[in-house]
Amino acid sequence: MRLPILGASDESCQVAGRAEGTFSGHVTALGRVRSSLVRNRSRRPARQPQTDRRKDTLVQPTIVLVHGAFAESASWDGVIDRLLDANSTVIAAANPLRSLGRDADAVSDLVSSLEGPVLLVAHSYGGAVISGVRPGKADICGLVYVAAFAPDAGESCFDLASKFPGSTLGEAVEPVRRSDGTTDLFIERDRFHAQFCADLPARQAARMAATQRPATQEALTEAAGSMPLWKDVPSSFLIATEDRNIPAQLQRFMAERAGAHHIAEVDGASHAVAVSQPDTTARFIREAAALPVAV
Repeated sequence: MRLPILGASDESCQVAGRAEGTFSGHVTALGRVRSSLVRNRSRRPARQPQTDRRKDTLVQPTIVLVHGAFAESASWDGVIDRLLDANSTVIAAANPLRSLGRDADAVSDLVSSLEGPVLLVAHSYGGAVISGVRPGKADICGLVYVAAFAPDAGESCFDLASKFPGSTLGEAVEPVRRSDGTTDLFIERDRFHAQFCADLPARQAARMAATQRPATQEALTEAAGSMPLWKDVPSSFLIATEDRNIPAQLQRFMAERAGAHHIAEVDGASHAVAVSQPDTTARFIREAAALPVAV
């Protein structure tokens, strides 16, 4: 079943002013988009017009990409190529994958070093990380969750993964004890293809299994902070319908709970949707980044 993109916020990446006639549509497994005009369904109150003399102009935000567990920054390569072709400014953050709080602090520090608006984009566990970025560190104009967790206060990624049926990740991970007392989690090599990226060729899946970066069990079981960023910043969710790490039903639940302004599903996509569907993913990100920012 395909879910249409339900709404594109006129607030996303916009400090003042409003955007009319926002583009939206269906996203299919082939990455084609059927355009339509949709009505904003945000449950947040509209922002009040600014009283100063600033004028709206197209100021593209810096797009910060945050990878998740069992992956690395290179997992965004295909998306980055397409964003660069569109003249976007892109940074692929190095997510430590050690502790949810410390990982969020690392991304917060990166974001605080940037000038102008920032669009945070995350995959998988990276969604929990951007949800914990400290507010006020930068002009964060939007959040994009790509097959990603969006925990509420007190929830962990492990808690969420068991909320709905369909995740088989627990059966596929291999724990490795570390000298500091923490436990690294890897996806077993012989299960990686089916578990993480079933829609990719076997050779590519084998390379990804070999280069996967483990997350600690402690990071995945750590409770989210009391003020998730998605409660204050407009969000968009790209849902992978055949995700075996974060079931599509869970992704839909988190998107609805966040009052997402922009939702789309990619039919047949695995958890590694950004790798298997870079055109669709980049187009989704660009749409979230396309609205005007007052300067």
